[in-house]
Amino acid sequence: MITPNHPFRRASMAAAAVALPVAFLAPAGASSAAPGTAHQTAAVAPDPSAKLDLGAPGLPESRTVTALAPGLTRTSITRGTPNQDFFWTAEVAVPSTSPDPDAPASALSTQAQAQKVADKLIAAGVVARVEHVQSPQLADAGGDLGYRVRAGHFTAKAGGSATVAQIQSAGYKSSVIYSGWDGDEGSSENDHGLWKLEVLTIDPKEFRGDLTSSFGPNLEDRETTSQLADASGALAATNGGYFVMDPAAGAPGDPAGSAVQAGKVLSEPVGDRPSLVIDAKNETSIQRLHWHGKVTASGKAGGLSLDGLNRVPGLIRNCGGTDDTPTNLPLHDFTCTDVNEIVAFTPEFGATTPSGPGLEAVLDAQGTVTAVNNSRGTAVPAGGHTLQAVGTDADKLAALAEPGSRLTVDTELINDGGKPLRTSPTTDVVNGGPTLVENGELNVTAKRDGMVRAGDSNSFFYGWVHKRNPRTIAGVDAQGRTLLVTADGRQTTSLGLSIKEAADVARSLGMVNAINLDGGGSTAMVQGGQVVNSPSDTAGERPVGDALLVLPGRKG
Repeated sequence: MITPNHPFRRASMAAAAVALPVAFLAPAGASSAAPGTAHQTAAVAPDPSAKLDLGAPGLPESRTVTALAPGLTRTSITRGTPNQDFFWTAEVAVPSTSPDPDAPASALSTQAQAQKVADKLIAAGVVARVEHVQSPQLADAGGDLGYRVRAGHFTAKAGGSATVAQIQSAGYKSSVIYSGWDGDEGSSENDHGLWKLEVLTIDPKEFRGDLTSSFGPNLEDRETTSQLADASGALAATNGGYFVMDPAAGAPGDPAGSAVQAGKVLSEPVGDRPSLVIDAKNETSIQRLHWHGKVTASGKAGGLSLDGLNRVPGLIRNCGGTDDTPTNLPLHDFTCTDVNEIVAFTPEFGATTPSGPGLEAVLDAQGTVTAVNNSRGTAVPAGGHTLQAVGTDADKLAALAEPGSRLTVDTELINDGGKPLRTSPTTDVVNGGPTLVENGELNVTAKRDGMVRAGDSNSFFYGWVHKRNPRTIAGVDAQGRTLLVTADGRQTTSLGLSIKEAADVARSLGMVNAINLDGGGSTAMVQGGQVVNSPSDTAGERPVGDALLVLPGRKG
């Protein structure tokens, strides 16, 4: 296992990879390489007989299988053909009908409001149209989303600039989008593509290396997936879970959800969102986790509950905590607040803990309180903790953490059955959501996992769930193999996936349990030190919070 307090180890990568172009993958248990070819392996793909359930039936689909090691393959998939029916168009931000004067404009509205905006634009010389948006039904969301206003059909993005200027002159905000990125109900069945995906398949029965995770030298800083892979000598890697990006939402790089590395809990879950759990012998599972955190003092009854681990007190990215404002439920890409919190820190966080007003108790490796500071921000002792408190919880912590006293910090993750997650030095946990596939059936839990926002006219759901974006998927098939998938998007040469399409892809690849990981500009796959997909950020590969690494060495 790679830990932040260990020098990264450079492993040998001398084994050659073998690329095998195929129309579809060889049956499970059979080698896809010719006799005598290096790295013949059974782990070629989960469901060889079926092509992807994506787009119109019968689309051309090509796959190239590269054997990276016994039990480890990378499959490159191209499906469909460029669709000449897609075009660029201007999408209008429709003003809210809310009585709140600060309510933001939205991509979606009621039919009456959308038509009102379209009529004003038409009067201003813009050829506007109103479109009804219906989303595929998911387990707990989807259906009729509302109405959008668009204008123009352009062969290139730049062609929409004049129309956007007209719309802005009429008093509305607008941007140019590509119609191929829509995820409207029925669109996938008629689309011809194009889609580009990469699939890593790890067979724990054959692979003798490690599947693990890494956040780099510390939690609070960000590195690219390729940097994390290179530092460890990984055979392959993908980006991992959600993380803080904006300093206003916490410490950039911090996990925004559960995180365990080498058996040590480093970040609390978001509500009971699902996570990818990696255990001994590279076996993985998808589990919904919540947590219990408490600090107690030797010789004193009771104790204090912890609100979080290794994050800025008062800021809860993706929400899902306790006594949070505005909600204790998961709320994706939103930062909840709590003015009264106690947060524990471990040495993995970084050189110093977050600074600011409040109280911070410093505990050595034996749990002895060596200092109580009346402001926050200090180094965490090796093997020890610090405890930060803000608001009224500062007085509570001061009463418990007397200098020289001994405190015990307990943190554990709890599974859906109410039992503690059994961890060992080979256990890693990477956060994700929503669930895509459960027990072999589609079960997309967008609302439960916080991707539906009340009172925003379905705009967040529209952009994040409904529309096609780059995606990273993790799951396990019926034979116990782990699959890590990246789908390129936000490009005319690769459309990306809606969340419903991501679930369809996961199941058609044979996954019986699967979740969505961080995506968008974070989506990246690395093999042999090179990024093998096409990240969507204009700046290139995005620095992320953590990555899933496939290493040549066995866990200790």
